[in-house]
This record gives sequence, structure tokens and C-alpha cells, in this order.
Amino acid sequence: MTIKKNLKFYFKLFASTFTISAFTFGGGYVIVPLMRKKFVEKLKWIDEKEMLDFVAIGQSAPGPIAVNTSILVGHRLAGVAGALVTVFGTVLPPLIVLSAVFLLYEEFKSNAVVNAVMAGMRIGVAAVIIDAVITMAKDVLKGGKVLPLLLMAAAFAAAFFFKVNLIIILGASALVGIAVTFYRLKRGNGAAS
Repeated sequence: MTIKKNLKFYFKLFASTFTISAFTFGGGYVIVPLMRKKFVEKLKWIDEKEMLDFVAIGQSAPGPIAVNTSILVGHRLAGVAGALVTVFGTVLPPLIVLSAVFLLYEEFKSNAVVNAVMAGMRIGVAAVIIDAVITMAKDVLKGGKVLPLLLMAAAFAAAFFFKVNLIIILGASALVGIAVTFYRLKRGNGAAS
């Protein structure tokens, strides 16, 4: 897919990431599904599989998942310039909000209306995260891949019910992935998907 890169394109790329970041509360796990909706479904600049790959890489790389994923999306669409545009668009809104909160912290911390709004936002964030999990699980099931779904359920159960440390869950998931890859390579079926 060829995308014409001009000033209008870069502005649209910046505006997309800026808007998503500015009007999203809850961090990267909320921003990423909205990026998917914008760049995969609406603009059709990236396909579904690529976006899932970007999310996986963004999760495993050090740093915030929203920033990592936006860098990957921007780089895929327009190289280094695109990565700079998307990362700036993603980072600028929280920077502005945090600066304002810092300046007005005393007024915010005891305001009942602000506390009520934040409590309501937590409910909305939970709904968006559940939607993202369901959407990604559907994509995994469409591909006929049961192991990633089982691994996701096991990781959730280990973290939520048994309070297993995240590092242990990530390490175990990595070991399962490595074992499956070596098994498939040994059988001659190619790399694990």
C-alpha cells in the first residue's frame, strides 16, 4: 500500500495521534485499541496483522506501550519522520495535562467533582480494555490459534487470582513461545505464529 506523504499527510498523522492521546484516559492499553480503530479500520493505512505485531513489539519493548506502538506505526507509514511525528503527537497531550495538574494540584486534589469524574473514567477505561481484549481474542481465534488464547487466559488467571509476579508470567510466556517455536521448527512447519 502506497501512501502519498506530503505536509497534509504528516498533519493528519500528528492530529490522529494527538487526538487519540488527548481524549484517552487509562494509558497505553486504552490508546492502542483506539489507534487500531483509527489506522486499521478508518484510515486503512495498516492491516490488522501488522497492528497486532506492533502492539506485541510495543508491549515487549522498554517504555510506555502507547509511545512504542505510535513509533512503530509512524515508522511504518513514513520512516523516521513519521515516527517523530507520531511520538510527538502521542506525548504532547499528557505533557500538557501533567503540566496543568502540577500547577493546579492543590485545587484538584480536594475537589469532589474532579474525584467523581476520575471515578467515572475508571469505569470507562475498564470497558475499553475489555473491548480490546475481546477484539484481539477474536482475531486470534479467527486464525485458528488456540495456544495464544490459552496462554492469555492462564496469564490473566495467574496475575489476577494467584497474584503471581508479572516478571514470572512474562518469563513463563516467553519460555512457552520459545518451546513452541523450536517444536515447530523441528517438525519443519516453519516459525511459530
